[in-house]
Amino acid sequence: MHSTQTRFRHAVLSAGAAAFALLATGCWNASAGAQTGGCRDAGDWSGRAQAAWLRAAVAFHGTTDGADPSYAQASVVVRGPRTGDVRVLCQPLAVQVEFWTLTASTTRPELSFVMRYGLSADGGRTRTVAFPAGLPTGRDGTCVRILVAAYAGTPLAGAELPRLTGDLATAGDADVRFGTARIGVHRLLPAQGSTQCGVRRSTPSPSPTASTGWDIYHP
Repeated sequence: MHSTQTRFRHAVLSAGAAAFALLATGCWNASAGAQTGGCRDAGDWSGRAQAAWLRAAVAFHGTTDGADPSYAQASVVVRGPRTGDVRVLCQPLAVQVEFWTLTASTTRPELSFVMRYGLSADGGRTRTVAFPAGLPTGRDGTCVRILVAAYAGTPLAGAELPRLTGDLATAGDADVRFGTARIGVHRLLPAQGSTQCGVRRSTPSPSPTASTGWDIYHP
C-alpha cells in the first residue's frame, strides 16, 4: 500500500514539474517573440496578399506630368516604416520593379522590355529604384509611353505580361491588364511628346501657297 502511494505521489510531482517546465518554456518563447519587435509573418501569404502589402508601400516620385524628357529625377520607392505603422515583415519579400515601353503601331501598341530590377523589402528601410537612363520620349515623332510595375515573387512569365485594352493616346492605369494577381502597383506614365499621341496627330498639313503648278508626281 505504501509503495502504491509513493508511486502515485511521484507521478503527481513529475506531472507538476513537467507542466511547470512547459509553462516556463512557453513564457520564455512569448518573451523571445516580443523581443523580435512584433514583425508580421508573411511566410504563408498568397500572391494577392503580397500585392496588397506592396500597394501600401510603393510610391512613384517625379512622374506626375512627365515634364522631364529624360525622367532623370523619377524613381520607384519602396518605403520603410512610418510612425504608427506595423508593416514590417519577419522575412523580406522578393520584389521586382520592371519597366516597359508601349509604342503606337498600325495595329496594337508594341510592348518592349526595358529593365527589371530585383530587390528584397520588409518595410524596415526605404529602397529606391531610379528610372533607367535613355527612355524614349517620343520626340522623334512616335507615340510612346512608359509602363512601370512593382510586384512580388519571380519575374513575370509570358502569360502574366501586361496588355493594353484601350487606345494608347488616352489610356490610363485602369486600361492595363496583367495575367496575375501578384502585381502590387503599376503606372502608365503620360506621353511626353503629347502632340504625337494626340487625336489629331494625323491631320495633314495645308498645301504651300507659293506653288501653283502640279507636282511632278501628280498622276
